[in-house]
Amino acid sequence: MLCCERRSFACSMSGLIPFSEVQSKPKRQKVKHLDNMARRDRVVHLLRQLEKAACSCPAHSHKFYRASGHDCGRKTDYAFEMASSNIRYGEGVTQEIGMDLQNMGAQNVCLMTDNNLSQLPPVKAVLESLIKNGVNYKVYDNVRVEPTDSSFKDAIAFAKKETFDVYVAVGGGSVMDTCKAANLYASHPEADFLDFVNAPIGKGKPVIGALKPLIAVPTTAGTGSETTGVAIFDYEKLKAKTGIANRAIKPTLGIVDPLHTLHMPERVAANSGFDVLCHALESYTALPYNMRSPCPPNPMSRPAYQGSNPISDVWSRHALNIVAKYMKRAVNNADDVEARSSMHLASVFAGIGFGNAGVHLCHGMSYPIAGNVKTYMAKGYNVEHPVVPHGLSVVLTSPAVFAFTASMCPDRHLEAAEILGGHVKNTKRADAGLLLADTLRQFLYDLKVDDGLSAIGYTKNDIPDLVRGTIPQERVTKLSPREHTEEDLTNLFEASLKLY
Repeated sequence: MLCCERRSFACSMSGLIPFSEVQSKPKRQKVKHLDNMARRDRVVHLLRQLEKAACSCPAHSHKFYRASGHDCGRKTDYAFEMASSNIRYGEGVTQEIGMDLQNMGAQNVCLMTDNNLSQLPPVKAVLESLIKNGVNYKVYDNVRVEPTDSSFKDAIAFAKKETFDVYVAVGGGSVMDTCKAANLYASHPEADFLDFVNAPIGKGKPVIGALKPLIAVPTTAGTGSETTGVAIFDYEKLKAKTGIANRAIKPTLGIVDPLHTLHMPERVAANSGFDVLCHALESYTALPYNMRSPCPPNPMSRPAYQGSNPISDVWSRHALNIVAKYMKRAVNNADDVEARSSMHLASVFAGIGFGNAGVHLCHGMSYPIAGNVKTYMAKGYNVEHPVVPHGLSVVLTSPAVFAFTASMCPDRHLEAAEILGGHVKNTKRADAGLLLADTLRQFLYDLKVDDGLSAIGYTKNDIPDLVRGTIPQERVTKLSPREHTEEDLTNLFEASLKLY
């Protein structure tokens, strides 16, 4: 930076106006208004000289930010960027939300949740705080568990009917993602729905206009959506999940109150935890950021999911350690406040990790698994439609996926296996994938996970559809550390039909 500052200083010194003239006042003031005009002309001239000769480094050059793009001189990226919501954590911290909204000067708040949660303590706690602090609000409680493009559009229509100045999401990932979308499209009323949806399904346009503040109150310990600029939904036309990924839609504040997780049924706690597990594993083993292509022509073009990097690694690894220590306790005992609180924090940690590094094959393959659901009714979910919970759809392919990817970064796979309880002593690097796969199978067996894709209604005949649904998910699949073909995806789905 000092070097750049010296260059800019030298550029100004090499202009047509001597340093002494710039620093000292005119000695004569015969005609004051003419003198002022002359000085203004000199300042304008100096600024023009500075602009022509200014340092071209990104930290100081205004031209860099005005330019539509530049050539970074390489095919892969050379930088990564960290972004996350502000997070407030503590037992009972939900009571502060009314004060937050009052501090923001909120005049009309949109509170989004789902039908089931609207009758439970987390939403009641939020409403009590709003009423106590005199906050005006309207409630939308029709969020769909595992949202679709249709359910997103319904929430968007609600948001557009009013002039909301702050949004509040109380619920799991479905609620938070729906609220993000409602805020985005209500703030861009002229936009077509597919404008911001990830390419190649949507147009993947950048979000340029400002959004309203959004406060997220997560009630599950899994998605990490309170930290990320990602909103996922089922695109019904393709029977596959896709989403919107842009830092602009991340919540302003995540209020993480571990008391809310005590209300999760056992299977909800398990499936939410599996999402944390895979967020941590996938982001830690993702393609490194400096191997991801293309190199963005402009910082605005750098994707939210950038590949593994030294900062995300810290969050992902720490989340994995917490999962290993507390997840089984949290699932098996709803009254274990320490375990459930720890998993709530692990969800945040993993969210910060994957929200910047990204995920890869487990998530990419999970989208058609959830989108093509037939008759499977998940236990513990108060819904009237078939549903494969997100965390379950992700984790069912994890043994096959990590056996496949391990050859590209075996040390990381071995480390993950060791954290999860695998015996790595004397294990060869070439066997890292098999060890991690076996460790995951035991972990899933202990937590009573359905025995593979066949147990949730899929057969070998469904695999071509599952592969076709995975191919468009290049936003995440391109971050796999190992390149893959349609044949590879077919083999991975086949290997996931049975786990044990």
